Formats: sequence, C-alpha cells, structure tokens
Amino acid sequence: MAAIRRELHRRPELSGREEQTAAYIAGLLRRFGPSALLEGIGGTGLAAVFDSGRPGPTVLFRAELDALPIREANSFEHASVHHGISHKCGHDGHIAILLGLGQSLAGGALQRGRVVLLFQPAEEIGAGAERMLHDARFEQLFPIDFAFALHNLPGFPKGQVIAKEGAFTAAVQSLIIRLEGKTAHAGEPEKGISPALAIAEILQETRRLSVNAPESPDFAILTPIHVQMGEVAYGTAAGYGEVHLTLRTWTQESMAHLSARLLEYLDNLAARHLLGLSTEWTDIFRATQNEAEAVRIIGKAAEANGLPFLNPAQPFRWGEDFGAFTQRFRGAMFGLGAGENHPALHQPDYDFPDELLEPGIRMFHTIAGLILQ
Repeated sequence: MAAIRRELHRRPELSGREEQTAAYIAGLLRRFGPSALLEGIGGTGLAAVFDSGRPGPTVLFRAELDALPIREANSFEHASVHHGISHKCGHDGHIAILLGLGQSLAGGALQRGRVVLLFQPAEEIGAGAERMLHDARFEQLFPIDFAFALHNLPGFPKGQVIAKEGAFTAAVQSLIIRLEGKTAHAGEPEKGISPALAIAEILQETRRLSVNAPESPDFAILTPIHVQMGEVAYGTAAGYGEVHLTLRTWTQESMAHLSARLLEYLDNLAARHLLGLSTEWTDIFRATQNEAEAVRIIGKAAEANGLPFLNPAQPFRWGEDFGAFTQRFRGAMFGLGAGENHPALHQPDYDFPDELLEPGIRMFHTIAGLILQ
C-alpha cells in the first residue's frame, strides 16, 4: 500500500479530471474480487461493493481522488511529475487506506452485510459528493446504514484518533458578488455609477457580521477573498465591480441564516447605490455532522487498536465534502494524527506519512467489524 500511495502521489490529477487515478484504482480493486464495481459515478467516482450474501447492515467508507494546484517543494523519488499539481492534502494516503481495507475484504471475509468502498472526485472544490449523490447509479448502493471517512491531521500526535459528536468540520461556501453600474470620464465621475462605495461597505459589513469566537454557537467568519473594480484606465471611472467572499459557520442552519441575511443586505445596498446586482454561490461544503453512535464506534475501534483517542472541544474550521454524506446518512469523520511537527495540509512540502497506512486500515476494518459482527 505504501508503494501504491507513492505511485498515486507521483501522478496527481485536479478536481474533476481524475480519469487516470480512477482507472488505476479500478484495476487494483478488480484484483480483490468485489461483488460489484461501479465506475463513472458523478464523473470519475467509483464504488466497490463487498457483499457477504447474508442479511446485515451496509457500511460505506469514503476516500478522495483529487489533488491540488500546488507546486511540490519536495525532491524525493515519488515527487509529482505534473508541474503545479500535487497531493498536498493526503488524498493519496486516504485512497491507499481504502484499498488496504478492500484487500482485507478479499476472498469473502465478511460474515454478513455489505461494505462499500467509495472513491469520490472533486472533494477539494466541494462538488464531488453532490455529483455522486445525484447520480442515479449511486442508488444501486442503497440502503446505506453508516458512512465513515478519515482525514490525516498534521499538528496532532502520530496515530492519534480525533473525533467528536455533532459538528466536526464547518459549513463553508463562497459567494461571488457582481455589481453593475456605468462608467464615466474620471474627470466627471458624477455622470457615472461607480461600485466603489458599495464595495467599501461590503468589506466593512463582513467584519460586522463575523463572530470569530469558536466557542460561540453563533460562530461565523466572512472572509474577503478577492476584489476587482474597473480597469487600469486612469481616465475612466469604474462602472463594474466584484467582491468574492468565503463564509463559514458550525452548522447548516447557521449558514442558511447567515446567507439569507447577507443576500438581503446586498439587495438593499445595490438599490441604495443604483447598482445592478447578481450573486453566485460556489465551492459549497456542507457541515460534517458526526452522529453519536458512529462516534462511539470510532472510539471503540481506537481502543481495540491501542490508539489514543481525543475528543476536541471545537470543530475544525476547514470545509470537507464528506459533510454532504453526513447530512444524508448516519456516520462520522475522524482525524488521524500525522505528527505534531509534520508540515501542514496544503503546504508545498507536505507529504502523507506512510506510517498512517496500517492504523488507518485497521481502524476501518475494526469499524466494519463492530457494525457487521
């Protein structure tokens, strides 16, 4: 599995373009003799079903296919061969763990029920989970009783299991705000309609709406990401502007409330400034909501494997596309510590630690066994 992980690391592919990665995984899965192998779900996604042929629950485990548009700084033998693209979130390791689980299930190891190995595309842009869920072929996997995923977590002791009930990762989504006015001569700006003051007000409003207190149930962060106004033409007063924001809250309910409040504010703002307004949501990550029984099972699996368990006080602020699955199925995501001094996720010198492959496989195998025993 370490060799497979490194081969995946050498040949990363961006979100929605994971054709070669998916084909490589499908070839390996066929060796394990799954009961069914479904390909092309939601684009490049695939699912391997291991069915005991006897009644029992269905447990789904998910890994991610995509890499990031980050230039690798490492020079080891398995460094990315694709310039500007690399596995800087550890999805290569997550895939290898799921393949290791598949290998352990080969030859009819299940006593009852089913295990589904799901390989999801486009996680990094918050699109792949919904594409899979809305693909009619995904319904062939029903019913799904539990869904699990893990994510390696630099900054925590290597091999430590991290999980909590309720929100585990934030709800995150981005908004593109387009403001349409009218250009004018820079010497006669009063003859045009400029978005400048409206943009300034939006940036101030993001601070007023933010509650950057993780312990608060009203936690919310509105982060300005990108601002554009007019052109570099010094004789022309701008007539068009854009503001890109990222919003994050702990729950979907809070996100719905914040989004509605922001859109109402923007409608009123545009009307006051006589501007045309259009908005577009993008990169939507649902909150990962960990179900209590699923977290209890994760804790038991950690204990059975002699791995330390941590129940963090607060959710993680990053978005995770697995939230789309926990909004629909009972389940949970847990973290697996990658080392307290390990390079952080999305940094150019990050690499998934191969030492996590074995505990990750054992955790998934034990979770399946606790549910299907």
